[in-house]
Amino acid sequence: MLDTRELGRRAGSMREESLVRSAPEGIGIMSIGVPPGSEVELDLRLESVIEGVLVSGTARVQLTGECSRCLDPVSDELEVDIQELYVYEETDHRGRPVRTDSLEGEDEDEQRHLVGDYLDLEPVLRDAVVLDLPLAPVCRDDCPGLCPQCGFRLEDDPKHGHDVIDPRWAALGALADETSSARTNAPSTDDQQEED
Repeated sequence: MLDTRELGRRAGSMREESLVRSAPEGIGIMSIGVPPGSEVELDLRLESVIEGVLVSGTARVQLTGECSRCLDPVSDELEVDIQELYVYEETDHRGRPVRTDSLEGEDEDEQRHLVGDYLDLEPVLRDAVVLDLPLAPVCRDDCPGLCPQCGFRLEDDPKHGHDVIDPRWAALGALADETSSARTNAPSTDDQQEED
């Protein structure tokens, strides 16, 4: 939560802040994400506008995960842009917050709201980071990965390979094996002539 009391509610007032916060849990995808408790560096600009407070700036986070090709650990840094309008709560004639079911026909989920003088940056940060994460992170661009047949790490032996038979021809291979074994077990023509 970020306090906006010092900014005031007069349209046009502005304040810049540089903050370091701890990362919450659950920012990421299965293969890579922001470690909970790691530092999140925020460089923000808060601007008071008629509807509320416009927050813009950048966030820098540390990433950890695993390479999608070789499963080695991956670490990186990511900088994302943030821009979000936090709308003031509606109040009655006494200044108490009023709960409304919709705001000018817009879905409430589409707008972020100030709670009193506080705004919650976590959902905005989460959305910005997750949208910028690589879907298949790699330890390096030319990572050879793992052998698809046995899981051997190809970095350790680039010449590693298997004789792979196309499954459509596997039945013919079995038939060829049966034919060659039948030939080795069959008596030769010389043996047959000696018996005669």
